[in-house]
Amino acid sequence: MNTPKKQDFPRADDLVLTHFDAAGQAHMVDVGNKQETRRVAIAEGSITMRPETLAIIASGSAKKGDVLGVARVAALMAAKRTPDLIPLCHPIALTRLAVDFALDTAHSSVICTVEAEAFGKTGVEMEALTAVQIGLLTIYDMCKAVDRGMVMTDVRVLAKRGGKSGDWVAERPSARVDQE
Repeated sequence: MNTPKKQDFPRADDLVLTHFDAAGQAHMVDVGNKQETRRVAIAEGSITMRPETLAIIASGSAKKGDVLGVARVAALMAAKRTPDLIPLCHPIALTRLAVDFALDTAHSSVICTVEAEAFGKTGVEMEALTAVQIGLLTIYDMCKAVDRGMVMTDVRVLAKRGGKSGDWVAERPSARVDQE
């Protein structure tokens, strides 16, 4: 993927919110005439916690079970339910979902990265973002008994491929670290 250049972004005068019609009413975007292409989106986010909480997750000794295993299943399920959660999202037949968790002991956090893929007329960014958020929320839910101060941050799209607008890569580097 290529890094976007300034000219790749629309000018402020050209910005249009596609989910509103000329009268300002919300509507689902018409994708009927769009080309079907392979669509890929990668999103990530992190949840920061006390070092002791991260140690419990890493050891697999949480009272509720395998925190990351359950969070992975929750993220996968959430991506498939995105149009039920976000009112104007199109239902998409996802062809692949990959959910990865990396432990960042230096920052006492877990980083969730999701790659969503489909062949269709609209992108899969919302599915990837929804999966990241639900994965992180599941970690919070499973660990809140020992750490109510966990903070979810930096949820964002890292990259997308496919469609009329082509490839896009975030300007800021990823927060992702190698798994330890």
